[in-house]
Amino acid sequence: MHARERQGQMAILITGGAGFIGSHMVLGLLDACEDIIVLDNLSSGFRSAVPASVQFIEGDAGDYNLVRSVMGRNHIDSVVHFAGSIVVPESVTNPLLYYQNNTCNSRTLIACAIEARIPHFIFSSTAAVYGTLAHNPVAEGADTNPTSPYGSSKLMTELILRDCATAYGLRYVALRYFNVAGADPQCRAGQSTATATHLIKVAIQAAIGVKPDLEVYGTDYPTPDGTCIRDYIHVSDLISAHMAALSHLRSGGDNEVLNCGYGQGASVLEVIDAVERAADTKLAIRIGPRRPGDPPALVANADRIKNVLGWQPYYDNLQTIVGHALAWERRLLRQRTT
Repeated sequence: MHARERQGQMAILITGGAGFIGSHMVLGLLDACEDIIVLDNLSSGFRSAVPASVQFIEGDAGDYNLVRSVMGRNHIDSVVHFAGSIVVPESVTNPLLYYQNNTCNSRTLIACAIEARIPHFIFSSTAAVYGTLAHNPVAEGADTNPTSPYGSSKLMTELILRDCATAYGLRYVALRYFNVAGADPQCRAGQSTATATHLIKVAIQAAIGVKPDLEVYGTDYPTPDGTCIRDYIHVSDLISAHMAALSHLRSGGDNEVLNCGYGQGASVLEVIDAVERAADTKLAIRIGPRRPGDPPALVANADRIKNVLGWQPYYDNLQTIVGHALAWERRLLRQRTT
Protein backbone atom coordinates (compact mmCIF):
# COMPACT_ATOMS: atom_id res chain seq x y z
CA MET A 1 0.00 0.00 0.00
CA HIS A 2 1.34 3.44 -0.88
CA ALA A 3 2.13 5.96 1.83
CA ARG A 4 -0.62 8.38 0.82
CA GLU A 5 -3.20 5.57 0.97
CA ARG A 6 -2.07 4.77 4.51
CA GLN A 7 -2.71 8.42 5.35
CA GLY A 8 -6.28 8.09 4.08
CA GLN A 9 -6.03 9.28 0.48
CA MET A 10 -8.10 7.24 -1.93
CA ALA A 11 -6.66 5.81 -5.10
CA ILE A 12 -7.78 6.05 -8.73
CA LEU A 13 -8.00 2.93 -10.89
CA ILE A 14 -7.01 3.55 -14.50
CA THR A 15 -7.81 0.86 -17.03
CA GLY A 16 -5.70 1.02 -20.17
CA GLY A 17 -3.17 3.17 -18.34
CA ALA A 18 -0.27 1.83 -20.42
CA GLY A 19 -1.85 3.05 -23.66
CA PHE A 20 -1.62 6.35 -25.52
CA ILE A 21 -4.25 8.38 -23.66
CA GLY A 22 -4.12 6.40 -20.42
CA SER A 23 -0.37 6.97 -20.00
CA HIS A 24 -0.94 10.72 -20.28
CA MET A 25 -3.64 10.46 -17.61
CA VAL A 26 -1.14 8.70 -15.35
CA LEU A 27 1.25 11.63 -15.78
CA GLY A 28 -1.51 14.15 -15.09
CA LEU A 29 -2.55 12.39 -11.90
CA LEU A 30 1.04 11.97 -10.73
CA ASP A 31 1.59 15.69 -11.30
CA ALA A 32 -1.47 16.23 -9.06
CA CYS A 33 0.00 13.91 -6.36
CA GLU A 34 -2.78 11.33 -6.69
CA ASP A 35 -2.42 7.64 -5.87
CA ILE A 36 -2.86 5.51 -8.99
CA ILE A 37 -3.43 1.88 -9.84
CA VAL A 38 -3.05 0.92 -13.50
CA LEU A 39 -4.79 -2.14 -14.94
CA ASP A 40 -3.75 -2.99 -18.51
CA ASN A 41 -3.52 -6.24 -20.45
CA LEU A 42 -0.71 -4.77 -22.63
CA SER A 43 -2.49 -5.83 -25.83
CA SER A 44 -1.70 -2.41 -27.27
CA GLY A 45 -0.07 -0.59 -24.36
CA PHE A 46 3.49 -0.64 -23.07
CA ARG A 47 4.67 -1.45 -19.56
CA SER A 48 7.43 1.14 -20.00
CA ALA A 49 4.76 3.85 -20.37
CA VAL A 50 3.81 3.46 -16.69
CA PRO A 51 6.32 4.96 -14.23
CA ALA A 52 7.89 2.51 -11.79
CA SER A 53 6.37 4.43 -8.86
CA VAL A 54 2.84 3.50 -10.00
CA GLN A 55 1.17 0.25 -8.94
CA PHE A 56 0.73 -1.78 -12.14
CA ILE A 57 -1.43 -4.86 -12.60
CA GLU A 58 -1.31 -6.78 -15.85
CA GLY A 59 -4.79 -8.02 -16.66
CA ASP A 60 -8.04 -7.40 -18.45
CA ALA A 61 -10.74 -4.95 -17.42
CA GLY A 62 -13.29 -7.65 -18.28
CA ASP A 63 -11.79 -10.21 -15.89
CA TYR A 64 -14.43 -10.20 -13.15
CA ASN A 65 -12.42 -12.07 -10.53
CA LEU A 66 -9.30 -9.97 -11.07
CA VAL A 67 -11.12 -6.63 -11.08
CA ARG A 68 -13.17 -7.60 -8.04
CA SER A 69 -9.97 -8.53 -6.21
CA VAL A 70 -8.20 -5.29 -7.16
CA MET A 71 -11.13 -3.20 -6.03
CA GLY A 72 -11.56 -5.22 -2.85
CA ARG A 73 -7.99 -4.86 -1.61
CA ASN A 74 -7.47 -1.17 -2.49
CA HIS A 75 -9.13 2.01 -1.28
CA ILE A 76 -10.47 3.34 -4.61
CA ASP A 77 -12.82 6.27 -5.05
CA SER A 78 -12.74 6.64 -8.84
CA VAL A 79 -12.39 4.54 -11.97
CA VAL A 80 -11.11 6.10 -15.20
CA HIS A 81 -11.84 3.64 -18.00
CA PHE A 82 -9.67 3.92 -21.12
CA ALA A 83 -9.27 0.23 -22.02
CA GLY A 84 -10.89 -0.79 -25.30
CA SER A 85 -10.54 -1.22 -29.05
CA ILE A 86 -10.59 1.89 -31.21
CA VAL A 87 -10.06 1.19 -34.94
CA VAL A 88 -13.24 1.96 -36.89
CA PRO A 89 -12.56 -0.20 -40.01
CA GLU A 90 -11.52 -3.14 -37.83
CA SER A 91 -14.80 -2.85 -35.93
CA VAL A 92 -16.67 -3.24 -39.22
CA THR A 93 -14.84 -6.46 -40.11
CA ASN A 94 -14.69 -7.85 -36.56
CA PRO A 95 -17.69 -6.47 -34.65
CA LEU A 96 -17.74 -9.21 -32.01
CA LEU A 97 -14.29 -8.15 -30.83
CA TYR A 98 -15.56 -4.61 -30.30
CA TYR A 99 -18.75 -5.62 -28.52
CA GLN A 100 -16.62 -7.81 -26.24
CA ASN A 101 -13.85 -5.33 -25.48
CA ASN A 102 -15.87 -2.13 -25.44
CA THR A 103 -19.28 -3.23 -24.16
CA CYS A 104 -19.09 -6.56 -22.33
CA ASN A 105 -15.83 -5.77 -20.56
CA SER A 106 -17.12 -2.32 -19.60
CA ARG A 107 -20.27 -3.90 -18.20
CA THR A 108 -18.12 -6.18 -16.02
CA LEU A 109 -15.97 -3.27 -14.83
CA ILE A 110 -19.03 -1.17 -13.99
CA ALA A 111 -20.62 -4.08 -12.12
CA CYS A 112 -17.47 -4.53 -10.04
CA ALA A 113 -17.34 -0.80 -9.26
CA ILE A 114 -20.94 -0.87 -8.07
CA GLU A 115 -20.31 -3.99 -5.98
CA ALA A 116 -17.24 -2.32 -4.41
CA ARG A 117 -19.23 0.90 -3.84
CA ILE A 118 -16.80 3.00 -5.84
CA PRO A 119 -18.76 6.21 -6.36
CA HIS A 120 -17.12 7.83 -9.41
CA PHE A 121 -16.65 6.57 -12.95
CA ILE A 122 -15.14 8.41 -15.93
CA PHE A 123 -15.62 6.75 -19.30
CA SER A 124 -13.75 7.24 -22.57
CA SER A 125 -16.50 7.47 -25.14
CA THR A 126 -16.28 8.75 -28.69
CA ALA A 127 -17.75 11.15 -31.21
CA ALA A 128 -18.38 8.04 -33.34
CA VAL A 129 -21.65 7.64 -31.42
CA TYR A 130 -23.10 10.42 -33.60
CA GLY A 131 -22.55 8.77 -36.99
CA THR A 132 -23.08 10.75 -40.19
CA LEU A 133 -24.42 14.23 -39.47
CA ALA A 134 -26.28 16.70 -41.57
CA HIS A 135 -24.85 19.61 -39.58
CA ASN A 136 -21.59 20.40 -37.77
CA PRO A 137 -20.53 21.24 -35.12
CA VAL A 138 -22.47 18.63 -33.18
CA ALA A 139 -23.75 19.14 -29.63
CA GLU A 140 -24.38 16.43 -27.06
CA GLY A 141 -28.13 16.54 -27.60
CA ALA A 142 -27.85 15.46 -31.24
CA ASP A 143 -29.26 12.11 -32.28
CA THR A 144 -26.90 9.18 -31.89
CA ASN A 145 -26.78 6.93 -34.94
CA PRO A 146 -23.37 5.22 -35.12
CA THR A 147 -22.19 4.03 -38.52
CA SER A 148 -19.70 1.51 -37.10
CA PRO A 149 -19.69 -1.19 -34.42
CA TYR A 150 -17.00 0.86 -32.69
CA GLY A 151 -19.42 3.74 -32.19
CA SER A 152 -22.27 1.39 -31.27
CA SER A 153 -20.16 -0.47 -28.71
CA LYS A 154 -19.25 2.78 -26.97
CA LEU A 155 -22.82 4.08 -27.06
CA MET A 156 -24.02 0.88 -25.39
CA THR A 157 -21.64 1.50 -22.51
CA GLU A 158 -22.94 5.04 -22.15
CA LEU A 159 -26.43 3.56 -21.81
CA ILE A 160 -25.22 1.06 -19.21
CA LEU A 161 -23.76 3.93 -17.19
CA ARG A 162 -26.97 5.95 -17.50
CA ASP A 163 -29.12 3.07 -16.28
CA CYS A 164 -26.74 2.09 -13.49
CA ALA A 165 -26.68 5.69 -12.28
CA THR A 166 -30.47 5.55 -11.98
CA ALA A 167 -30.59 2.12 -10.37
CA TYR A 168 -27.54 2.14 -8.10
CA GLY A 169 -26.51 5.75 -7.63
CA LEU A 170 -23.24 5.46 -9.56
CA ARG A 171 -22.04 8.90 -10.61
CA TYR A 172 -20.25 9.24 -13.92
CA VAL A 173 -18.94 11.47 -16.68
CA ALA A 174 -18.73 10.09 -20.21
CA LEU A 175 -16.38 12.07 -22.41
CA ARG A 176 -16.99 11.84 -26.14
CA TYR A 177 -13.57 12.20 -27.71
CA PHE A 178 -13.13 13.67 -31.11
CA ASN A 179 -9.74 12.95 -32.78
CA VAL A 180 -7.03 12.76 -30.15
CA ALA A 181 -3.47 13.52 -31.27
CA GLY A 182 -0.20 15.12 -30.20
CA ALA A 183 2.04 14.08 -27.33
CA ASP A 184 3.10 15.26 -23.90
CA PRO A 185 4.78 18.66 -24.41
CA GLN A 186 7.70 17.47 -22.24
CA CYS A 187 8.01 14.35 -24.44
CA ARG A 188 7.36 12.04 -21.49
CA ALA A 189 4.64 10.11 -23.36
CA GLY A 190 3.11 9.76 -26.79
CA GLN A 191 1.54 7.33 -29.24
CA SER A 192 4.01 4.43 -29.26
CA THR A 193 2.07 1.76 -31.14
CA ALA A 194 3.87 1.38 -34.47
CA THR A 195 0.72 0.12 -36.21
CA ALA A 196 -1.57 2.87 -34.91
CA THR A 197 -3.92 4.23 -37.58
CA HIS A 198 -4.27 7.83 -36.36
CA LEU A 199 -3.81 10.18 -39.32
CA ILE A 200 -1.35 12.56 -37.69
CA LYS A 201 0.87 9.72 -36.47
CA VAL A 202 0.84 7.91 -39.81
CA ALA A 203 1.53 11.12 -41.72
CA ILE A 204 4.49 11.90 -39.47
CA GLN A 205 5.81 8.36 -39.87
CA ALA A 206 5.75 8.96 -43.63
CA ALA A 207 7.47 12.32 -43.19
CA ILE A 208 10.41 10.90 -41.20
CA GLY A 209 10.85 7.78 -43.32
CA VAL A 210 9.30 5.18 -41.00
CA LYS A 211 6.66 4.55 -43.66
CA PRO A 212 7.21 4.88 -47.41
CA ASP A 213 4.05 6.88 -48.07
CA LEU A 214 0.64 7.91 -46.78
CA GLU A 215 -2.65 6.62 -48.13
CA VAL A 216 -5.56 9.07 -48.25
CA TYR A 217 -8.86 7.22 -47.92
CA GLY A 218 -11.23 8.99 -50.30
CA THR A 219 -11.13 12.39 -51.96
CA ASP A 220 -14.77 12.49 -53.03
CA TYR A 221 -16.46 13.43 -49.77
CA PRO A 222 -18.89 16.38 -49.70
CA THR A 223 -16.29 18.67 -48.07
CA PRO A 224 -14.41 21.69 -49.47
CA ASP A 225 -11.37 19.66 -50.59
CA GLY A 226 -13.06 16.25 -50.85
CA THR A 227 -11.34 14.70 -47.82
CA CYS A 228 -12.74 13.94 -44.38
CA ILE A 229 -12.84 16.70 -41.78
CA ARG A 230 -12.15 15.98 -38.12
CA ASP A 231 -11.81 17.96 -34.90
CA TYR A 232 -8.28 17.21 -33.62
CA ILE A 233 -7.76 17.65 -29.86
CA HIS A 234 -4.37 17.64 -28.16
CA VAL A 235 -4.00 14.72 -25.77
CA SER A 236 -2.87 17.02 -22.95
CA ASP A 237 -6.03 19.12 -23.29
CA LEU A 238 -8.03 15.90 -23.22
CA ILE A 239 -6.33 14.93 -19.96
CA SER A 240 -7.12 18.31 -18.44
CA ALA A 241 -10.77 17.57 -19.30
CA HIS A 242 -10.50 14.28 -17.40
CA MET A 243 -8.95 16.04 -14.43
CA ALA A 244 -11.81 18.55 -14.46
CA ALA A 245 -14.33 15.69 -14.69
CA LEU A 246 -12.75 14.02 -11.65
CA SER A 247 -12.98 17.24 -9.64
CA HIS A 248 -16.58 17.66 -10.80
CA LEU A 249 -17.60 14.23 -9.53
CA ARG A 250 -15.67 14.52 -6.28
CA SER A 251 -17.38 17.83 -5.52
CA GLY A 252 -20.84 16.31 -6.02
CA GLY A 253 -21.44 17.29 -9.65
CA ASP A 254 -24.17 15.73 -11.76
CA ASN A 255 -23.78 12.87 -14.24
CA GLU A 256 -22.67 14.24 -17.59
CA VAL A 257 -22.04 13.27 -21.20
CA LEU A 258 -19.67 15.81 -22.73
CA ASN A 259 -17.93 16.42 -26.05
CA CYS A 260 -14.14 16.75 -26.01
CA GLY A 261 -13.06 18.79 -29.00
CA TYR A 262 -12.21 22.32 -30.06
CA GLY A 263 -15.11 23.19 -32.34
CA GLN A 264 -12.87 23.53 -35.38
CA GLY A 265 -12.17 20.94 -38.03
CA ALA A 266 -9.25 20.17 -40.31
CA SER A 267 -9.38 18.09 -43.46
CA VAL A 268 -7.01 15.25 -44.25
CA LEU A 269 -5.23 17.45 -46.79
CA GLU A 270 -4.90 20.26 -44.25
CA VAL A 271 -3.34 17.84 -41.76
CA ILE A 272 -0.90 16.69 -44.45
CA ASP A 273 0.05 20.31 -45.12
CA ALA A 274 0.66 20.90 -41.39
CA VAL A 275 2.87 17.81 -41.17
CA GLU A 276 4.84 18.82 -44.28
CA ARG A 277 5.47 22.27 -42.82
CA ALA A 278 6.50 20.92 -39.41
CA ALA A 279 8.84 18.28 -40.87
CA ASP A 280 10.00 20.48 -43.77
CA THR A 281 9.42 17.73 -46.31
CA LYS A 282 6.89 16.59 -48.90
CA LEU A 283 4.94 13.40 -48.30
CA ALA A 284 4.46 10.68 -50.87
CA ILE A 285 0.68 10.35 -51.14
CA ARG A 286 -1.46 7.48 -52.44
CA ILE A 287 -5.17 7.98 -53.03
CA GLY A 288 -7.28 5.04 -51.93
CA PRO A 289 -11.00 4.30 -51.60
CA ARG A 290 -13.15 5.44 -48.71
CA ARG A 291 -12.97 3.38 -45.53
CA PRO A 292 -16.22 1.87 -44.26
CA GLY A 293 -17.69 3.67 -41.28
CA ASP A 294 -16.02 7.06 -41.89
CA PRO A 295 -18.44 10.04 -41.85
CA PRO A 296 -17.47 13.00 -44.06
CA ALA A 297 -17.15 15.49 -41.20
CA LEU A 298 -17.24 15.39 -37.42
CA VAL A 299 -16.65 18.57 -35.42
CA ALA A 300 -17.52 19.20 -31.78
CA ASN A 301 -19.68 21.82 -30.22
CA ALA A 302 -17.59 22.17 -27.05
CA ASP A 303 -19.69 24.77 -25.25
CA ARG A 304 -21.11 22.39 -22.65
CA ILE A 305 -17.81 21.01 -21.35
CA LYS A 306 -16.53 24.55 -20.94
CA ASN A 307 -19.66 25.64 -19.08
CA VAL A 308 -20.06 22.55 -16.88
CA LEU A 309 -16.43 21.76 -16.06
CA GLY A 310 -14.84 25.15 -16.62
CA TRP A 311 -12.49 23.46 -19.08
CA GLN A 312 -10.33 25.64 -21.28
CA PRO A 313 -8.00 24.18 -23.92
CA TYR A 314 -4.39 25.28 -24.01
CA TYR A 315 -3.02 23.58 -27.12
CA ASP A 316 -5.88 24.20 -29.58
CA ASN A 317 -3.74 24.73 -32.65
CA LEU A 318 -3.17 22.11 -35.33
CA GLN A 319 0.45 23.10 -35.87
CA THR A 320 1.15 22.77 -32.14
CA ILE A 321 -0.46 19.32 -32.06
CA VAL A 322 1.58 18.19 -35.06
CA GLY A 323 4.79 19.66 -33.62
CA HIS A 324 4.46 17.74 -30.36
CA ALA A 325 3.58 14.53 -32.19
CA LEU A 326 6.59 14.99 -34.49
CA ALA A 327 8.94 15.44 -31.51
CA TRP A 328 7.66 12.18 -30.03
CA GLU A 329 8.02 10.24 -33.29
CA ARG A 330 11.58 11.49 -33.70
CA ARG A 331 12.32 10.33 -30.16
CA LEU A 332 10.94 6.87 -30.96
CA LEU A 333 13.02 6.76 -34.13
CA ARG A 334 16.20 7.63 -32.20
CA GLN A 335 15.44 4.88 -29.68
CA ARG A 336 15.05 2.32 -32.46
CA THR A 337 18.28 3.30 -34.21
CA THR A 338 20.59 3.53 -31.17
